[in-house]
Amino acid sequence: MQNNVQNLIKSRVSLAPMAGITDYVLRSLVRRYSPEVLLTTEMISSEYLAQTLNGRSGQEIFKRDGNHSPISYQISGHKPDLMRKASEFLTQYADIIDINMGCPVNKVVKGQDGCALMRNPELAASLVKAVKEGTTKPVSVKFRLGYTLDELNFVEFGEKMQKAGADFITIHARTRSQMYSGTADWKRVRELKNAVDIPVFVNGDIISIETAVQALEESGADGVAIGRGAPGDPSLLGRISHYIKTGKKLAPPTIEEKAEILKKHLDDEITLRGENVGIKFMRKFYPYYLAGFPNAKNLRSKLVVEENYDRIIKTIEELRFVKSL
Repeated sequence: MQNNVQNLIKSRVSLAPMAGITDYVLRSLVRRYSPEVLLTTEMISSEYLAQTLNGRSGQEIFKRDGNHSPISYQISGHKPDLMRKASEFLTQYADIIDINMGCPVNKVVKGQDGCALMRNPELAASLVKAVKEGTTKPVSVKFRLGYTLDELNFVEFGEKMQKAGADFITIHARTRSQMYSGTADWKRVRELKNAVDIPVFVNGDIISIETAVQALEESGADGVAIGRGAPGDPSLLGRISHYIKTGKKLAPPTIEEKAEILKKHLDDEITLRGENVGIKFMRKFYPYYLAGFPNAKNLRSKLVVEENYDRIIKTIEELRFVKSL
C-alpha cells in the first residue's frame, strides 16, 4: 500500500458499507474484536447533508468513538459542489472519505448516484477531484465490475479514478444488473489490480476465513471488504485479519457467546435509539445472527414481532439450547 493510506490501513480487512446495517453500534462491535480493521459508515447522501443538516453535527450517522480509527465515511451523489461540501464537513470525523459508485439499488441509480456513475466516467472523475478539493484525507472509491455484463468497464474506470486522485479502491466483483445474485467473480479483479498502482480491496461473497483467503488468491487484491458476513458475527473481521497476519485461526463464537453478542447488540441499539425504536431496528439483524441454527425460522418469527424487551431476551436465551448445523 502506498502514500498516506499505508499509514492508516494496518489490516488487509475492511467493513463494507451497508445501508441500515453498518451503523455506530455494529461498527463498535466490530472494533471490539479487531483494533485494526478499516471501518466504514453507511452511505451518506451529499444531498442530505446539504439540504437537511446544513452543517449540523451530532447525528447518529456521524457518531464515532476514539477507537474507531481507522474509519472511512462514505458519501454518495453526482453533483461535484455538493460532494466537495460533504467531504469538507465529514473531514472532522473521517480518516478516509469514500465515494459510493457501486450501489445497485433502483432509487439510488435512478438519481444518477451509485453504480449509475460507471456509465459516466467523466462525471465520476470530476466527483473524485471535487472531494479531493474538500478534504486533506485520503479519498477512496467503491464500484463494481460494470453496469451490466456487456459493460465491464471496471479496469478503465479504475484507471480513470486513480488519475483523478483516488488513493484507494474497493471493488464489488459483480455488475449492477446482478445486484447481489449469482457469484462474485474475484478472478476478474486481478485485471484491475494489475492496471492501477493504488491499493485494491475485493468485495462480494466473503463470509469466512476460507472465502477471504480464496478471494485474495484469485484477485491478487491487497485486502478484502466484508459485507453480509459481518452482521450476525461482528468477530468475523477480526478473525480473518488475524489469520491473514498469523496463519492461525481463532475459534468462532460459541452458541452461548453468540447469544451474548446478540444481547449486547440489542442493548446498545436501545441505548442509542430508545427502547421502542431500538427493538424494531434490531429486527433486520436476527436472520444474520440465527443463520445456521435448525430452529432459526421459529426463533426469528418470534423475535421479528416481539416488542417486549424481557420476552426478546428470553427468546434469545433459547439459543443456548439448540445446536448449530
